[in-house]
Amino acid sequence: MASSLLAAALLLTVGTAQATMYRWVDGNGRVHYSDTPPSTYQKSGGAEMNKQGLVIKRTQSEAERQAEAARLVEQKRVQAERDKQAQFDRALIQTYTTEAEIDLARDRALEHHKLAIRGAEIRAEAVDKNLADLRTRMANIEKAGRKVGPGLQDQLAQATKESHDLERTIQNNQAAMETVREKYAADKARFRELTGKP
Repeated sequence: MASSLLAAALLLTVGTAQATMYRWVDGNGRVHYSDTPPSTYQKSGGAEMNKQGLVIKRTQSEAERQAEAARLVEQKRVQAERDKQAQFDRALIQTYTTEAEIDLARDRALEHHKLAIRGAEIRAEAVDKNLADLRTRMANIEKAGRKVGPGLQDQLAQATKESHDLERTIQNNQAAMETVREKYAADKARFRELTGKP
């Protein structure tokens, strides 16, 4: 009988020693302790402790979980940027052996835009001449007191539109050339960094 009571007392003592206590901070910044977690525990977070006051498990607050999620997203973004840069660097070193080769590639890329600009300029000269002729004809018709027909008006509208389109083509290719120059200048600078050449 005595041994049974002793065993029961020991079990009760062990159970009490292993019981969990919760510690959390409320919205006013006050620290609370309880043997049961509050209803806001998942949102406010806190710590589970044993009777000796040692933390055995910590639950993050909603704000901490959001901050951790944001940190992981940023970490992944930074790693993706590093991987992308490493891939670019490998391709750069495998593609070129000298800076002169980079210059040659730049000049080839620029040539396409130069040809497009030259073609648009030649066509623009012809269109501008046609516009001048159309305007002269329309002015003479109006001077003679006659009404300009829809045919001439349509021709003028079409020629004007083509002139504007050609201007945009020239401007777009000029902008593209600047982008090409900037790209290859950056490639050359990175090539120098990777190869250690001055």
